[in-house]
Amino acid sequence: MLLKGKKALVTGSSRGIGKEIVCRFLEEGAEVWGLCSKPSAAREELEKFAGEKGSAFHEICADAGNAEELSSVIKDALEKSGGFDVLVNNAGITRDGLSFRMKKEDWDSVLAVNLTSAFIVSQIVSSDMVKKRSGSIINMSSVVGLHGQAGQVNYAASKAGLIGLTKSLAKEVGGRGIRVNAIAPGFIDTDMTRAVNEDARNEWLKGIPLKRAGNPVDIANGAVFLASDMSSYITAQVLGIDGGLGA
Repeated sequence: MLLKGKKALVTGSSRGIGKEIVCRFLEEGAEVWGLCSKPSAAREELEKFAGEKGSAFHEICADAGNAEELSSVIKDALEKSGGFDVLVNNAGITRDGLSFRMKKEDWDSVLAVNLTSAFIVSQIVSSDMVKKRSGSIINMSSVVGLHGQAGQVNYAASKAGLIGLTKSLAKEVGGRGIRVNAIAPGFIDTDMTRAVNEDARNEWLKGIPLKRAGNPVDIANGAVFLASDMSSYITAQVLGIDGGLGA
């Protein structure tokens, strides 16, 4: 029960990596608020799972790309929860395409959801953490943010931006007992990556030293570590969970 007594907010909570992080946090004793864009099919499942673990799950909804709506929902959740001990900025989308063909709205939407939302949520939640002089913020970056990827200039820029946000915010709030770290997943088996054609998947797998895709639970376990007191002297770091892909 590494997170017993803690309250956590996880954005992008309804599927994939976000849903697995919610489940692992609940298993470790945390009470979890999950943000998704609209009421999800996972809500009842997660509420039931939380009850089985002796905890609670609360789903909240807002468009992560709408700054005003997002701010309002997060501020309301912060007030109702009494404050969060852990924040995971996981909300993310892709709008892939070669840069010279990319529409500006595809650039704007990816940056808004993947990067700007993390800034907005972190600003609200960290202001409260500062008062309590404790907290852990985890930003979900990507191996693509570290090394780039053809056809994903918008996604890569958003994930690289999260690393800059992580390191800068860590310097701002470290003196108040708040840790800020990032996770950089590699090729993880999710709905998003299953949509990639088989040839492209095989090419990715060839470049992974462990020769397999990762699972959402691999990322969730890393998030549990960074959220818990086991990482109490770790901040401003990027934890690569990628099977060696980013080496």
